[in-house]
Amino acid sequence: MGALKELYTEQLLNVELINLRTHQAVSAEEFLKLDSLKTPQPEQIHFFGDLQCGFPSPATDYIERGLDLHNYVVKKPAATFFMRAKGDSMVDAGIYPEDILVIDRSITPLSGHIVVASLNGEFTLKRLSYHFGKPILIAENKKYKAISVNEESDFQIFGVLTFNLHQHLK
Repeated sequence: MGALKELYTEQLLNVELINLRTHQAVSAEEFLKLDSLKTPQPEQIHFFGDLQCGFPSPATDYIERGLDLHNYVVKKPAATFFMRAKGDSMVDAGIYPEDILVIDRSITPLSGHIVVASLNGEFTLKRLSYHFGKPILIAENKKYKAISVNEESDFQIFGVLTFNLHQHLK
């Protein structure tokens, strides 16, 4: 376990991890200790129901139930972590700089999933695809080329993107 922890720590040094409760940066060492912590119980947010985004529908005159955003986006707390997006390589997938990304390590990555991958010691967020059985990391911005992963590459997938939290007012 020590070697795996050292690998995670080394690869996490270049990634900004954010504690969403305190809004403070978290070091790689602190992040690796988070699995042993209890899941925080945030206050519930009132959930008013569905919202028609096209032609207006008749109003719903009731509040459905409380919405616990943490429970909504985190299905497996021990396998889930948050990261902050940097760069513009995924804007056509609706992922913008400063967005909060919810990553689940328990999901088996499949072709078409957006994944956090380590390629030759650097983390990246890309759409996973395969060509003749070999992984390809695809940017969602025409300015960037796809990255073919070959046998010599140091390549590992750390998790699958499940949610993207985008702030509209800044």
